[in-house]
Amino acid sequence: MFPEEREGGVEAGHDDNHVETRLYGRRFAVLTVFSLNSLLSAFQWIQYGIINNVFSQYYGVSGEAVDWLSMVYMVVYVPLVFPAAWMLDRKGLRLTVVAGAAFNCLGAWLKCASVRPDHAGFAVTAAAQTVCALAQVFMLGLPSRVASVWFGPGEVATACAAAVLGNQLGSAVGFLLPPVLVPSSPDDPATTGRNVGNMFYGTAGVATGLLVLTLAFVKDRPAMPPSRAQAVLSQTHPEVYSYKRSMLNLFQNQAFVLLLLSYGILTGSFYSVSTLLNQMIMAHYQNQELNAGRIGLTLVLSGMVGSVLCGLWLDRTKMYKATLTTVYALSLVSMLVFTFTLDLDNIYVVFVTAGALGFFITGYLPLGFEYGVEITYPEAEGTSSGLLNASAQIFGVAFTLGQGRLTTVHGPLAGNLFLCAWILLGLLLTCFIRSELKRNSVNVEADSEQTKGQFLKWEFLGVFKKRHRSAT
Repeated sequence: MFPEEREGGVEAGHDDNHVETRLYGRRFAVLTVFSLNSLLSAFQWIQYGIINNVFSQYYGVSGEAVDWLSMVYMVVYVPLVFPAAWMLDRKGLRLTVVAGAAFNCLGAWLKCASVRPDHAGFAVTAAAQTVCALAQVFMLGLPSRVASVWFGPGEVATACAAAVLGNQLGSAVGFLLPPVLVPSSPDDPATTGRNVGNMFYGTAGVATGLLVLTLAFVKDRPAMPPSRAQAVLSQTHPEVYSYKRSMLNLFQNQAFVLLLLSYGILTGSFYSVSTLLNQMIMAHYQNQELNAGRIGLTLVLSGMVGSVLCGLWLDRTKMYKATLTTVYALSLVSMLVFTFTLDLDNIYVVFVTAGALGFFITGYLPLGFEYGVEITYPEAEGTSSGLLNASAQIFGVAFTLGQGRLTTVHGPLAGNLFLCAWILLGLLLTCFIRSELKRNSVNVEADSEQTKGQFLKWEFLGVFKKRHRSAT
């Protein structure tokens, strides 16, 4: 079904320096199905927050209670990321993605039972959202694993960016569709309930289809590794691997600890802005729920462009540290501009500044993933990515609560300045990261060995032909 593509590599053999690598057409199917599952997970995360006022009116609860429907994703992730990472390392990619797709599907169908305008309905939707949050535990840390296991060294950063792109596109759809599907109807709960039901049933149908596709197409890994770095890892016997030892190695890696903090600060800031965007916009622009969703869409779509461009740039240059620091600094500048232009009474300016903010702050996400894999190789990608995401969730909850309180009491300016101060700290931490690109070094070594082998081969053939001519 999927054609094989032979990667320019070395011949198979028993020597560690001679391994055969190959790229398979199935890698695009695996990447696509995973990205779609991640898309649905992100959509279900943000679908409440962007129409916070509609759901708070429908269920008769406070806006802070609706905020928790987004924050539950962050709260659930932190304690469960470690067993999820263990499951990925021990049971493989396929079972992990299937588990995520199954929880997505189950939570989506449970939401269909919550369409009733009272506190009981809110309790059911909160329980269903918690089940959906379990899906994210299995999905959020997988982009670097999917890219490393299935894609070659010249495309791994781009593949990781594409995998992260699915999650970002889900946020974009989550910003765009709910305000359209569930418009504000404060005096007509029956109409609101019908619209909410249509959104929930549609989501459940999509989740069911994705579960079927996941079972059909996702595999643990290709028959042959796509790169020398993966070939080296595949030669390690399972009994040699220790999850506990791997965790200790990561926390003893000073560069990774700094990245853990800086990644958590910037990504947590994005989570907080996404969750509270409706409240920030509504504080300055009344009756603009639809535009709030469109601004969120702009934020994420521009970030998707940033992610792809950063991935292509890394594959071409391997300038991880310089790119990471530059994007972080521009994220801080964009956040400051967004903060001080939010109250200019011109919503079109907000579209522009949110687009710039999204381009850099969301474009940073795959950079952090890939840099984490580079500086922690040969530790498992799922473990390093899982810890980065856990840090992001912790900071995301803290920032959402802190920024939310400041926004409610003192206004959006105070809340955004709170984030700016933290992002500045994260930039300083990023500047102190010092580490080698370990995974890239293995692939470069393999390329040099291949080049040397080809040179010796042609040199031998030249000597042979010369002697043959002399003999004749």
